[in-house]
Amino acid sequence: MSAAPRPALAGHDHPGPTRSRARLGRRAALAAPALACFFRPARAAGGTLYLTIDTGWMSEAEAIAAALAERRIKASLFLADERTFRGDTSLADGWADFWRARAGEGHAFGSHTMRHWYLRGDPAPARVTYQSYDRRHTETLTEAEFCAELRAPEARLRAMTGRGFDPIWRAPGGRTTPNALRFAARCGLRHVGWTRNGFLGDELPSDRYPNRVLLARALASIGDGDILLLHWGIRSRAEKFGLVLPQLLDGLLARGFRFETLLGTSAEPGA
Repeated sequence: MSAAPRPALAGHDHPGPTRSRARLGRRAALAAPALACFFRPARAAGGTLYLTIDTGWMSEAEAIAAALAERRIKASLFLADERTFRGDTSLADGWADFWRARAGEGHAFGSHTMRHWYLRGDPAPARVTYQSYDRRHTETLTEAEFCAELRAPEARLRAMTGRGFDPIWRAPGGRTTPNALRFAARCGLRHVGWTRNGFLGDELPSDRYPNRVLLARALASIGDGDILLLHWGIRSRAEKFGLVLPQLLDGLLARGFRFETLLGTSAEPGA
């Protein structure tokens, strides 16, 4: 295997139904430095890439899964029980066939927490603050409670597919705290974020970041060891990124890259 992937450098938010355009604009502005390399020459070809997919809105799930299966690409899938375009949640029984198919294809699976809330800090030596996206609900979790939050989606996956999680997790938004990392490690899970050039931008507003710009930027900047961040769909993005995913995958394969899951890598925890 090639060199282990570099530590994750970026964070993200899922644009939810209550998110304002102002907040979307601020999030897009944060991504602007990474997208500024759009016109730079392509990096050296060849090496190993790690595609990761978070649950999200699930609106492009079947198309993305088909693109991966056609190219025999295995990814690392991080699962949370998020609202979907069907009106249910991503770990509801109606998604059992989808997850069974992904398990049969040999993808890796990790936790993205059950409720997809955000870690906001460490209020005490043995506590973490866990808050809903709309900030209406805040809980202070012990180590045991946080471990239960991480393992809850595993029970749903096991009920649907017969398999559990691999020893990896990703914090919603990539936001971690020292206590959360320590608690998760003692719960048997290693945190994995994504690399700066692996931020594909599929959750950014498409009026400012259309697919053609994101595609060109990714093909020009992605290099050996990058951890790529994708979602099964983002509700707020008008131009769906899944439309250009086949072009992205084909372009990276043509440059000599191969895809592997995160299992066995030594990616540093953090985001």
